[in-house]
Amino acid sequence: MKQLKRIIEENIPVQTSETNQSHSRVRETFLNRDTISRDVGNIAGDGRTFGELMADRVAKFAGSWIFIGFFCAVLAGWVILNSWVLITNGSDFDPYPYILLNLFLSMLAAIQAPVILMSQNRQAATDRIAAAHDYEVNLKAELEVQLLHEKLDELREQKWVELVNMQQEQIELLQTLIAERPAG
Repeated sequence: MKQLKRIIEENIPVQTSETNQSHSRVRETFLNRDTISRDVGNIAGDGRTFGELMADRVAKFAGSWIFIGFFCAVLAGWVILNSWVLITNGSDFDPYPYILLNLFLSMLAAIQAPVILMSQNRQAATDRIAAAHDYEVNLKAELEVQLLHEKLDELREQKWVELVNMQQEQIELLQTLIAERPAG
């Protein structure tokens, strides 16, 4: 226990600021010999609001090949439909350079961009939490490794002392045997 406290005091100074809550958690788990790792893969979980859930779904769909394919099909369909109307009626409903289509695309972009940004901001917050957790786990692992090194060093020193004592006993036994040996 003395080793644990000394390692903590040497590596994690006591700090009171809010940013060092990680150090406090590591301190407590290290001293109590508890685990610190937890599953942070589902931080978003069920606590998302309806808006956050919709933002995630829109961002997931808008960033997919299905959306790109669908979007290309709509654009091609618009051009084909406009050309067909021009051929059959002699006038098109959205004359080239397709100003009505540009208006719809601009409205889509105006709505889609903030929704995707909301989802990215939420994901960034989730990533920060995961990074903070990784830092805590790594810090505790570093402390554990340092403690193991110290224990191994202590064992090695004890074994060296034992070996030196055994060697000294053997030397004394050899000297006794040499002294008792008959001259000759």
